[in-house]
Amino acid sequence: MSTGPKDNDFTIKIANVNGTGSASANALLMKVFFRMGIPVVGKNYFPSNIQGLPTWYEIRVSGDGHLGRSGRVDLMIAMNAETYQKDLHELAPGGYLIYDSTWPRHRQLKRDDVHILGIPLARMCNEHFDTARARVLMKNVAYVGAVAALLDLDMEVIREALQRTFASKQHLIDANLTAIDLGYNYAREHFQCPLPFRARPMDATAGHIMIDGNTATALGCLYAGATVGAWYPITPSTSVMDAFKSFAEKYRRDPDSDERNFVILQAEDELAAIGMVLGANWNGARAFTPTSGPGISLMSEFLGYGYFTEIPAVVIDVQRCGPSTGMPTRTQQADIMACAYASHGDTRHILLFPANPEECFYMAVQAFDLAERMQTPVIMLTDLDIGMNDWMCRELDWDDAYQPDRGKVLDAAALEKMASFHRYLDVDADAIPYRTFPGEHPRGAYFTRGSGHNMYGAYTEDAREYQEVVDRLRRKWETAKRYVPEPIVEYSEKYRSGIISLGSCNDAVQEARARLRDAGVGTNYLRVRAFPFTDEVQQFIDAHERIYVVEQNRDAQLRSLLLLETRCDQDRLIPVLHYNGLPIDAAAVTDAINEDLQKGVAA
Repeated sequence: MSTGPKDNDFTIKIANVNGTGSASANALLMKVFFRMGIPVVGKNYFPSNIQGLPTWYEIRVSGDGHLGRSGRVDLMIAMNAETYQKDLHELAPGGYLIYDSTWPRHRQLKRDDVHILGIPLARMCNEHFDTARARVLMKNVAYVGAVAALLDLDMEVIREALQRTFASKQHLIDANLTAIDLGYNYAREHFQCPLPFRARPMDATAGHIMIDGNTATALGCLYAGATVGAWYPITPSTSVMDAFKSFAEKYRRDPDSDERNFVILQAEDELAAIGMVLGANWNGARAFTPTSGPGISLMSEFLGYGYFTEIPAVVIDVQRCGPSTGMPTRTQQADIMACAYASHGDTRHILLFPANPEECFYMAVQAFDLAERMQTPVIMLTDLDIGMNDWMCRELDWDDAYQPDRGKVLDAAALEKMASFHRYLDVDADAIPYRTFPGEHPRGAYFTRGSGHNMYGAYTEDAREYQEVVDRLRRKWETAKRYVPEPIVEYSEKYRSGIISLGSCNDAVQEARARLRDAGVGTNYLRVRAFPFTDEVQQFIDAHERIYVVEQNRDAQLRSLLLLETRCDQDRLIPVLHYNGLPIDAAAVTDAINEDLQKGVAA
């Protein structure tokens, strides 16, 4: 059961209007908790238009290190009169609501089991700032000051954070400090400070950073040696390419001429983008494209082409709500089946499932190595929650001795010694043929075709020759199991119930397991990190009587994939589904498992 707020264990939610400049104030507030040494995570719920619609930002402070969505709100900062009723309703009993009392809202703010704190934010800012824009922006900063007083935040940490943010703009530092002081002093004068729950300094963030998954992914692509990026802008993946461009502009330049050693191409659509990526990889570059669900749909034909012609490619799918346009700025895990078997005909694609930005960095590197080792498209599936929200992660570590795994590539010297080269011949009995780069040696030339071809690369419509090729591709899929990341398994023989999940469900699942354990219900846990599934997945299934499959989609896509690709009675796989567009919380897991356990008792 979830308990009420206590020191270093509470959630703040800020309700505002998109386009009013609240993002920097919210980020400042979250950074303060982090720099006070307290584990923290931020979730941004924003509309898909440019401005004018409601937006919310949620900050979870957790001394225990739980970084999933809490599912409750203890302190609501209601800055949007249009959503007062919704925001008030969402507040947990006993919680606190701050609103701008410049305009009386007594009729709208009636609820006897919460505390209402009015602060005349607009009036104070109108009196202290000259321009209309400054008054709007500083009103947001003023509530940071009020929260600082109410939660006993370290004001010196706030000043240091402002100094770092606006190091070369002293006038902005002064303006922000003025606004913070306005909110802080008003709260101290009119309310009991601090509240019954507060922020107490800890030392739990040392060795950690705050980073979003799209930035971490772009950094991984850079470190992997990617030099070509092609994409069509789409929420929520566009910032992957924005970040990669920024990194490449700094680190992908010739030290002597300062010329760019990279190419970034904005295509006319996603189909063109994946075509460019396949062409670049065919030529020997490391190339990738970031996209989301609608892009995957458009890319399917070329993904099948890459699979059949055995050309490496890396696709970053930052999943969002579907179907169709769906909700572009909400999160989901509903592209699993579409990516696993993308394209017509018999295809299977290697998938990677990072759980947080830290894993986005490392798995981006693995994606390129796998794509070239296995000579096939590799799709890394993150989601909007991971990609666009700020997460607390361990500092990224890099081995400078890293060498890209280019797989089976024949150079000119090797080709010179060969009597002949055949592109799709299984020489080593691992189902992975050798490839060449164009222009390397005349003997390495071959015709790349998406139509039927035999093991020698020649066109064919012969039944036996065609089947030999697709059968080898199936065997190559089995070979891939040796190279993909193994699942993370937490297992004890005394538990007969297990949980299987993937990606951004991890934090909610881990918190749910702790709650269940406190209630006397023990569970084992396997987190899938890749498809194809390795032997550990089958072993985990075989070891349990009931397995709860936790995922963020309506149709139990991970469960469906498990039923297709493993040996399991479907009645043993119990779906636990969350798909409303908000990140999953621990209660969604515990409620489903407890309901199933109660059914078992009743039976």
